[in-house]
Amino acid sequence: MSQYYKGKRSKGLFDPEVKEPFQISRSKIELFLRCPLCFYLDRRLGVSEPPGYPFSLNAAVDHLLKKEFDLHRAKGSPHPLMKSYGLEVIPYQHEKMDRWREVDFGRGGIHYLHPPTNFDVYGAIDDVWVNPKGELHIVDYKATSKDTAVSLDAEWQKSYKNQMEIYQWLFRQNGFKVSPIGYFVYVNGKRDAKSFDGKLEFDVKILPYEGDGRWIPNTLDEMKRTLLDSRSPKSSVGCDFCVYRQAAGEVLAPKPLTLFT
Repeated sequence: MSQYYKGKRSKGLFDPEVKEPFQISRSKIELFLRCPLCFYLDRRLGVSEPPGYPFSLNAAVDHLLKKEFDLHRAKGSPHPLMKSYGLEVIPYQHEKMDRWREVDFGRGGIHYLHPPTNFDVYGAIDDVWVNPKGELHIVDYKATSKDTAVSLDAEWQKSYKNQMEIYQWLFRQNGFKVSPIGYFVYVNGKRDAKSFDGKLEFDVKILPYEGDGRWIPNTLDEMKRTLLDSRSPKSSVGCDFCVYRQAAGEVLAPKPLTLFT
């Protein structure tokens, strides 16, 4: 019954006695920021959160945007969207571009071994642009559909900004000259059409963001201390998963739940 979520695993766990580098993805850093207890359960004890459903439409938009920008990458020319925003950039050409984009359970993406923690930190990017000074601009694609204009102002979008800053940091640690300005290519599915007609149209915007990744090394140090501790950390206030676990435990305490096998 491998198609079902197993709840607990025994592979890929942090072992304080193991000397080899331990892989930490960009998403696991975000998990730690959201809730140290959920991170500890996942990386140290092998109890991961249930997987979410794939966002197939978002993935399709992501794939098509990459194909579109790759056409200009091959020509060394700017995309019309770059021109319309007055950006002096072109898609960056590099032999590892496909590898940097690949999500392959720790084998793809861009990696950096962080010596103080012995963490192999990695993440898979969407795109990289370069300006005339040779500075790289990290680019992330986002897709949504709402009536109002897209922005980066919502509190929950802090994770988007963290994501950008981690990618910028990874490229800097790999010796690249990286601009603090990253770009979000944000596409918004139009909802005001008179009919569907088997076609969805989008407004596409480029939103600049000035990143500051100075928080990352200290966060990695905190993550390492958390994993080394035999005691589990406290939950973050308002963590939905922790609230659910506590509520379920209180209800089921007199009579443990019997799951199917």
